[in-house]
Amino acid sequence: MLRNVQLGKRMGPVILAPEYSPNAEVGKAASGKIRSSSVSGKSMASSDSDKADRGSKWAKLQPFAGRAQHSESYKEIGRRVLQIEQAGVQKLIDQIDDEFVRACRYLRYEKSGADRKGRVVVMGVGKSGHIGNKIAATLASTGTPAFFVHPSEAAHGDLGMVTVDDVVLALSNSGKTRELLELLPGLKALGVPLIAMTGNPESPLAKQATVHLNVAVDEEACPLELAPTASTTAALAMGDALAVAVMRAEQVTAEKFARSHPGGALGRRLTLNVGALMHSGDAIPAVPAGASLKDALLEMTQKGLGMTAVVDERRKLLGIFTDGDLRRALDREVDLRGTPIDSVMTRNCKTVREDVMANEALRLMKQHKISALVVVDDQGRVVGALNMHDLLRAGVD
Repeated sequence: MLRNVQLGKRMGPVILAPEYSPNAEVGKAASGKIRSSSVSGKSMASSDSDKADRGSKWAKLQPFAGRAQHSESYKEIGRRVLQIEQAGVQKLIDQIDDEFVRACRYLRYEKSGADRKGRVVVMGVGKSGHIGNKIAATLASTGTPAFFVHPSEAAHGDLGMVTVDDVVLALSNSGKTRELLELLPGLKALGVPLIAMTGNPESPLAKQATVHLNVAVDEEACPLELAPTASTTAALAMGDALAVAVMRAEQVTAEKFARSHPGGALGRRLTLNVGALMHSGDAIPAVPAGASLKDALLEMTQKGLGMTAVVDERRKLLGIFTDGDLRRALDREVDLRGTPIDSVMTRNCKTVREDVMANEALRLMKQHKISALVVVDDQGRVVGALNMHDLLRAGVD
């Protein structure tokens, strides 16, 4: 809309941008039309009637009138956004076809012909670049070596980071991103497979790719159809599908996964084993077979683990005596001084090896509703002990 306004002593035309309103129809402001254009990599060439139809969905939302109605309008808009993005991801299920299988095989180097495994080089510009960074991180953490290279940096020397053994995964919703298209001759000269993820199967990038993954969505969650929203969510979901499919094919175990996650709570859960947490040496509560119940109670009190192991002369485990066993003994009114520990201990108790993961030991305790475990070696000799508090203090959950 043009309006002449007085600027000091001069008159000049000023373009007035349409005011944004969540309940305004897309394209209705100003002339009632939005010109066909390409913004943020998404084609805006759809018909005015289609835009009006999509905009009318937003027009049905409650207007922002008062503070209480503001809250309801925010909720309605939030729900509408998630519905649109859910529909975009749901549509991808039909795109899991033979092209998806080919992409997975290239990521696993089944079809690349490389003598040794290279890396997955992910590229994208703008919002697609942010999504590409996340996909590269997910691939790397799930067992597929990957890293992100910005196409602009690649055009100025970083293309040298790509080797003949690598696979390139390029993201562009329009499939026409100039920075990516300019790299195609160099990538072709290297002979590396190119997997393109676009929303336009007829685009230059899609047509020149070795494999094309269609991640087109019917509409963006942005009411102006400008900000990449549903399209970036769809690309991210497809990246997750690729990463997990390859991860399963490579049979990545928790132990392999832990190698990429040594730090934080996740690292502790996946890398910490019983041997790193158990009490050993003189700190192990243990009494010999034939000891009195009184001696066992003194050992439990001194070591503070709520139990004691009962061992033979070679330190082989015969049984365990816990707080629970003590309560049961007291219910039977046994003689604390004269009762041998052998008669009140629990035989065939649960044990673990010191190389067992700490989270597995915690799972065993919860499953059998016990609070302590004796650690034994291959010959059944006691080498350590730990209780649930040791695990929880270490951040194991």
